[in-house]
Amino acid sequence: MAEDHSVEGRPLEDSELVALAQRGDVNAYEELVRRYQEIAFRTAYLVVGNSADAEDVAQEAFVKAYYALSRVRPGAPFRPWLLRIVANEACNRRRAAGRRAALVLRAGEHLPTDDAAPSPDVEAIAREQRALLLRALSDLREEDRLAIAYRYFLDLSESEMAEAMGCPRGTVKSRLSRALGRLRSLLGEMSGDLDARRLAGRDAGARKGEVHG
Repeated sequence: MAEDHSVEGRPLEDSELVALAQRGDVNAYEELVRRYQEIAFRTAYLVVGNSADAEDVAQEAFVKAYYALSRVRPGAPFRPWLLRIVANEACNRRRAAGRRAALVLRAGEHLPTDDAAPSPDVEAIAREQRALLLRALSDLREEDRLAIAYRYFLDLSESEMAEAMGCPRGTVKSRLSRALGRLRSLLGEMSGDLDARRLAGRDAGARKGEVHG
């Protein structure tokens, strides 16, 4: 029979569950897995770029985290500690496979839209912009991609990012600022190329019309 991990009707805090798991309570650790299996999958997906590998990475990370629970300091946040293990495992998986996977962001596939149905032109532009963003993110260095993903896709706080990235909290802002600067630069270059291709397409269409006119 599963134990009720609550106190006076409230769910236990992560630190309380960690303390129980450190004393051998497997059900407490299973509750932590339930809480963070989705964000662990998403973090792995950012690095490896496909669902099957991301699921394997998340599962392996949870196993490694369980056997490393003794390293968690009393009261230390569990989520960023776990995500650091997930990210390391994902990076190892990608390197072992001998490939540089393109970044695929699940969140980018479900960007919020207005209630009103967009016109075909607006929808086409939105698709182009989304594809452009994903391409630019995939061209960033690994640490830049993770910095942007932790902040804007996984909504981690600065202290959680510092723990997940293994750096001092004061370094987080500078890393994120540099990553955003590189992303803006890439987007600018790609936007220029896209505008040039659009212009070339319009010119070609105009010339074709003149020939048949």
